[in-house]
Amino acid sequence: MPTGVILAGGFSTRFDGGDKAVAELAGKPMVRRVADRLAPVVSTLVVNCRGEQRESIATALERYPHEVRFAVDPEPDAGPMAGIRTGLRAVTDEYAVVVACDMPFVDRAFVESLFDRAAGHDAAVPEVDGWYQTTQAVYRAAPMADACDRALERGDSKILAPLDELDWVVVDHETLAERGWLETFENVNTRAELREAARSVASDRRNGER
Repeated sequence: MPTGVILAGGFSTRFDGGDKAVAELAGKPMVRRVADRLAPVVSTLVVNCRGEQRESIATALERYPHEVRFAVDPEPDAGPMAGIRTGLRAVTDEYAVVVACDMPFVDRAFVESLFDRAAGHDAAVPEVDGWYQTTQAVYRAAPMADACDRALERGDSKILAPLDELDWVVVDHETLAERGWLETFENVNTRAELREAARSVASDRRNGER
């Protein structure tokens, strides 16, 4: 099976104190919730984070069923493209799914479909309401990391810049809606959103999957 990469290196500026990666959502650190949802479809987990986060995230991931590697940012919080690049550099498989640590309801079936769509291409990226969801996408690790390096070297920080030179496919909004996958992109940026996500878990709105 391929690799899962979790992006956890941001400073959580909208979270009103603390690191949202290890904030508890219904009794489980958010990064662990993402990791557990990826566990059935990956064989290795890579966590991109800042150096000072490593210990707390490692604690959150204790007894994870797969190998866990850390890809520490050489420059803290340099943006999602830099995080994707750093995470993918630690991947030894051909393909990896990249998921932000604040997307705790990532859908296993959706991830499996992304790997299917990416086969033979450099990436499969979903599009929701005109926005490309690059932090829940599948990439061919080496080509994407190289393309990110080139974009960063020329000072182009636009998240789609690396994809301009790659062969990538789009999973469009209509397909996502038809298959009931839009909720996979629900994210948690604030304490209020964390409380709402916890209510969703408690009420078992997603058929017991949370």
